[in-house]
Amino acid sequence: MRPRALLAFAVSLVLFLAGCGDPARNPSQVGGPPASAAPSPPAPKPTTTPRRTTPPKPRLRPLPTTLPAGLHRSTGDRAVALTFDDGPDPRWTPQVLDQLRAAHVTATFCVIGSQVKRYPELVARIAREGHQLCNHSWRHDINLGRRPVADIRADLLRTDKAIRAAVPKARIPYYRQPGGRWTPEVVAVARQLGMRSLHWSVDPQDWDHPTAQTIGKRVESAVRPGAIVLMHDGGGDRRPTLAACQHLIPELKRRYGISRLR
Repeated sequence: MRPRALLAFAVSLVLFLAGCGDPARNPSQVGGPPASAAPSPPAPKPTTTPRRTTPPKPRLRPLPTTLPAGLHRSTGDRAVALTFDDGPDPRWTPQVLDQLRAAHVTATFCVIGSQVKRYPELVARIAREGHQLCNHSWRHDINLGRRPVADIRADLLRTDKAIRAAVPKARIPYYRQPGGRWTPEVVAVARQLGMRSLHWSVDPQDWDHPTAQTIGKRVESAVRPGAIVLMHDGGGDRRPTLAACQHLIPELKRRYGISRLR
């Protein structure tokens, strides 16, 4: 090899070796330090969402161990009164009304406000055929009498309003507490709203679906002059009650007379 060519080769070899050692040209170094060496981002601070707190429900008053004073439990004369609770019901109430009309007697219907709103035409028929109307609370709340007085009042007023929407200027002289769970407070509120507290003296427990024969026997064994008989035209299957009434209505009318509560 000629000296000039040898010198050129040597220079080229030096330049090549210098380029291979340049960190900027080393592919393993391109892109910065390895990921393991990168500083970790600060952890986000936990955020606290304020909890929504609902006010505690008012505690229910204890149920009295005895029935309070002021309950209406007798007709005041020899005749007995028939009362039907938990309607109106589109299946059972018309059949009860048909039986009463056939016997030429009247009764008292203790109606639930939510049912009245659904079936106002049945309430109108009850009033049109001469029967008495009774407020039986908005949704059959058996603990209504144990609630705050303001809640009791609102419930009874709401039910009265629904009854009068179905029967304008309806007279509502009675209130009946669901389940017979009376308290002095609910008696007082009903009185303030112009309603007497209507209880009963004969309960055949037809709400528990006994047979028609059992309902009839229970009424006949417990009834006395002036009795107020509790039965149901709503709240469940009332075929046994209807079957019992076919015998009870004419029999009670014959023995005592049947009068509408005043």
